[in-house]
Amino acid sequence: MHDFCFTIPYGLILIGGGVFGYFKKGSTASLAGGVGTGLLLVLAGYLSLKAFEKRKNSYFALIVETVCAAILTYVMGQRYYQTSKIMPAGMVAGISALMTGFYLYKIATGGNHFPTKTE
Repeated sequence: MHDFCFTIPYGLILIGGGVFGYFKKGSTASLAGGVGTGLLLVLAGYLSLKAFEKRKNSYFALIVETVCAAILTYVMGQRYYQTSKIMPAGMVAGISALMTGFYLYKIATGGNHFPTKTE
């Protein structure tokens, strides 16, 4: 599976969660964190998709995706540890940990792999 297949939906979920948190609790931190990180991930996913269309890998996008997911894992993991609340801290920490593992796997295996051309 290609990184952008998961990164773009992951970013959109974070954007939606940030907006939801802002409207539900008035949390500007939720809005800034969710929307900011989500937009960065959507942009990285888009860069990766465009590179894939040219049959190349965007290691820059993979690094950005990995760093964002790792930071979210740490920050939201700490918040979950302090509050013991599954939503949103535990959920975001768990998803972000899975995504961090996925991105590290993609880096270790050489990025996105391209289908062979058959004529």
